[in-house]
Amino acid sequence: MELSELTVRSFANLLGSDAPAPGGGSAAALAGSLGAALSAMVSALTLGRKKYADVQELAQEGYDRASALKEAFLLAMEKDTEVFNTFSAAMGMPKETPEEKASRSAAMQAALVLCIESPLHMMELSYEAIALTDKLMGKTNANALSDLGVSALMLGAAVQGAWLNVLINLGSLKNEAASAAYRAKGEKLLADTLALSNSVYTRVEREL
Repeated sequence: MELSELTVRSFANLLGSDAPAPGGGSAAALAGSLGAALSAMVSALTLGRKKYADVQELAQEGYDRASALKEAFLLAMEKDTEVFNTFSAAMGMPKETPEEKASRSAAMQAALVLCIESPLHMMELSYEAIALTDKLMGKTNANALSDLGVSALMLGAAVQGAWLNVLINLGSLKNEAASAAYRAKGEKLLADTLALSNSVYTRVEREL
């Protein structure tokens, strides 16, 4: 069964068990999905309200885009566990002969790339989602303002959690040029996303 089909309790119990996956990457993706879902909710609470007649187009855009991002994060949650299992399978390959060792090493390096690119994709989703949350600030249902603040918190946690999953795999990647490129991309996504997340949260707290 897919992780996203589990009950909240079942997912939490599985996360808290001795199973190596799901782990922090999937938890980060779930946080991102919740953050996007909150932006979708705020947009939905703005749609059809006479008080917000002049921002209906933005509310519809917010709802549609946030809903799509929520689903993208859920797919990323599944992908995180999938790529971990790919790496685990590579680690379990035979390593008795030089040929087997070479095949195992190549498979592990290929799997490492997947284990880096998966959380990097989560970071991209986090930036897109927080940029949307920022765009909704002050233009959607004021009664749900605190929900945008929680959205910002969830997306900040998502990008940081994903970044940690990038870092833990970067150290084992032998391709130094690729490692440097991944690091540079991740550092920029982290900084840009956290800047918006902190800005949204601070503005929400100030206005409440």
